[in-house]
Amino acid sequence: MSRSTDLIHHPYQPPAEFEAPQVGVFKASTVIFPNVAAMRTREWLDKSAYTYGLHGTPTTFTLEERLATLEGGTHCILTPSGLAAIAHVDFALLKTGDEVLIPDNAYAPNKSLAEGELARFDITHQVYDPLDVSDLAARITARTRLVWLEAAGSLTMEFPDLVAMVQLCKARGVLCALDNTWGAGLAFNAFDLTPGQGDASLGVDLTIHALTKYPSGGGDVLMGSIVTRSDALARVLKLSHMRMGTGVGANDAEAVLRALPSLPLRYHAQDLAARSLATWCASQPAFSQVLHPALSGSPGHTHWQQLCVTPQAPEGLAAGIFSVVMDERFTASQVDAFCEALQLFKIGYSWGGPMSLVMPYNMASSRTRSTAHMQRGRVVRFCIGLEDVHDLQNDVSRALKLAH
Repeated sequence: MSRSTDLIHHPYQPPAEFEAPQVGVFKASTVIFPNVAAMRTREWLDKSAYTYGLHGTPTTFTLEERLATLEGGTHCILTPSGLAAIAHVDFALLKTGDEVLIPDNAYAPNKSLAEGELARFDITHQVYDPLDVSDLAARITARTRLVWLEAAGSLTMEFPDLVAMVQLCKARGVLCALDNTWGAGLAFNAFDLTPGQGDASLGVDLTIHALTKYPSGGGDVLMGSIVTRSDALARVLKLSHMRMGTGVGANDAEAVLRALPSLPLRYHAQDLAARSLATWCASQPAFSQVLHPALSGSPGHTHWQQLCVTPQAPEGLAAGIFSVVMDERFTASQVDAFCEALQLFKIGYSWGGPMSLVMPYNMASSRTRSTAHMQRGRVVRFCIGLEDVHDLQNDVSRALKLAH
């Protein structure tokens, strides 16, 4: 054979027995079959074999299994982003004429998806108060097929009564999906909200997780996941995944796999730093309210205690993120000036990476049903990275002086 042919069809195969701390990176669209019989009989749905790169490789199968374990589930699907995971759940489980319920404090693109693409398919939605179980109950109708939950809520950090809401959904025969990005599979087990009750344990039907945040940890990967314990749900989601073709790249999967072992350490460190800074912020007159589930008086604090404070975590677990309500005396331009005066907090979306971030928000444009518990004023969200917390506190103190 010519050199060019020999380079492509070279017979050498490396020995099979190789093990290292990191998972191998397998990049493939085409997967080679040894014979026609194997091509016709291989099954990818149960991860027993490989058929095409989009349907799984050793790298993505390994990441899925580890993420399922992290969140307490048994099946996992990878998507190109957290929002793609939300969209995948919606389009796999909803059809024309159905209705989905979304908490008022949900990740904003979740609402936008319902207002846009879902509405075009005549899938309606309602927004419910995340702190009012009776409001959710009143909004479940015969058309309701899916209820989205979020703990803690986006931006304003309310922690809902997840146990009561999941019990309600089960009683009404409605599927419930939790955006579990904040908890990261560590703060609580979404599939076992009442631990110690054996077969009577209560859990959500599925979770989505923006792996972009804590699991990747570097602020440089876009990826999402869907996890469930239900074999039937998993099959529906996997077949839809096959038809829509939303795969992830091997190098991105590798980056998340490399970061996963340090996830608990990073989460804990950012949690402690955020609590320390949030507690200090609560003493500053410039902030009329501090929104952090672990702080007494924050909306839903009792619900956070019930779920996240355990014998294994007596201080409870909470992500490294919180918001403050600026005192009313600060104008919109002063709030912007405060954010711009910060040197260690960079202005940017997302969180969970090594660098601290800040972002100002006008909540009047994004909340319709859940503002009674909030003080008046503009909201600023802090996302804590891995810097020294004393340096971060000094940075906030200096920026406040410059913003006056």
